Amino acid sequence: MSEINLGIIGGGQLGSLLSVAAKKLNIKTTIYSDDPDAPAQNFSDDFVFGNYNDKKKILEFINKVDLITYEFENIPFDTLNEINKLKKVLPKPSVNRLIQHRLAEKDFVNKLNIRTTRYVSIEKKSDIETLEDFLPGILKTTTMGYDGKGQYPIKKITDLDNLNLDFSKGYVLEKLVKLKKEISVIITRFGNNNYGIYEPIENTHQDQILNHSKIPAEISKKILEQSTEWATTIAEELKYIGTLCVEFFIDRNENLYVNEIAPRVHNSGHLTINAYNVSQFENHVRAVCSLDKIPLKKLSNAKMINLIGNQIEPYRKNFQFKDNEFFFDYLKKEIKEKRKMGHITTLI
Repeated sequence: MSEINLGIIGGGQLGSLLSVAAKKLNIKTTIYSDDPDAPAQNFSDDFVFGNYNDKKKILEFINKVDLITYEFENIPFDTLNEINKLKKVLPKPSVNRLIQHRLAEKDFVNKLNIRTTRYVSIEKKSDIETLEDFLPGILKTTTMGYDGKGQYPIKKITDLDNLNLDFSKGYVLEKLVKLKKEISVIITRFGNNNYGIYEPIENTHQDQILNHSKIPAEISKKILEQSTEWATTIAEELKYIGTLCVEFFIDRNENLYVNEIAPRVHNSGHLTINAYNVSQFENHVRAVCSLDKIPLKKLSNAKMINLIGNQIEPYRKNFQFKDNEFFFDYLKKEIKEKRKMGHITTLI
């Protein structure tokens, strides 16, 4: 019987699913969240509510656990760094600091001779006015953006007139590619050249929020091998421990581009819970807790659909599911527009 108590910073659906996976391994979990209604407390063994700069509450959390991981990247680096001085944080805080900054992240990827879309730093409105060859593009805040937040499609310069942008934050302008499809590669790194790699997942987004994922991805062997190789290179260069997701674009000319790195378990990997012998969540817990790696085996092809906002409602009312369908309710109290409320995985 394991006596490990794993601290998880963040109380959303990813923290919930990590807690479920940990319980399977007889590992206790304690959630730390700044949301008193954080749904992960429904799945964890313990819960601490506090702001991410509340030193007293964070110390209370640290004293309950043996080591710490996190379910989302927008946690202040200083907070993670201070925690790491008392209890080990995995993935290490320096990874999080890099990935939190879109410009630094893209520079890092390019230095590995891995392709991203063209991008440029934007510090003031006039910077964009001289960059018409980057349009159509998407303007993103360099920090604190996810699920479409802090992202502004720009087709022409005059589109800026309709946006209330705070240029003190810093932005990056990315040139849009002629997109054929989007895929993600989820990889768990246990140590030097020791990996569990899931096959590429094909993703469809709606309003910049993941809507649908499936395996196998309908991609060429070349793209499959290149995406897996690039994800492995990134994980190794970061000396990453845990589960990592690399999101990719494929353009109409079959060129592959890294879009973003997520230093955590990822929404597109939810289907691994039912489609593999070991899910991305269990693998993450195994890696950060220094447990044995189990060889990955795909059990079935699968597709997953996110339930956004009030899409969850009919499924909460005694909906009849088939044997190959698996419904996950994140038990979020409040239904909000564009909020991920649950998902359904179908084995195919």
